[in-house]
Amino acid sequence: MSKSKKTNNVTAKMYDTLVRPVITEKSMISSENGKVTFIVPLSASKDEVKAAVEAIFNVKVNKVNTIRTNGKQKVFRGHIGQRSDYKKAVVTLAEGQNIDVTTGI
Repeated sequence: MSKSKKTNNVTAKMYDTLVRPVITEKSMISSENGKVTFIVPLSASKDEVKAAVEAIFNVKVNKVNTIRTNGKQKVFRGHIGQRSDYKKAVVTLAEGQNIDVTTGI
């Protein structure tokens, strides 16, 4: 009897969905409560983010909240520039689940 082993099909698109984790004081405090924050592409949906986190980190995701932030206009040495728009995803993990984002993806 061979047991069918569930494999996570991690694709390159899933790694592209999670650009980088947000490592700030506020996000580190919330990670202790089961919430992890990632920068994601503007085109990423909540379902894509959930699938990517579950496949890459082998955890159960309860909820995904997204925040879209428009880039600010800044002046540097007399030149006006525009920061890029970005999207953050706050991923709420199931009870007892944990991700250490300080080690990298």
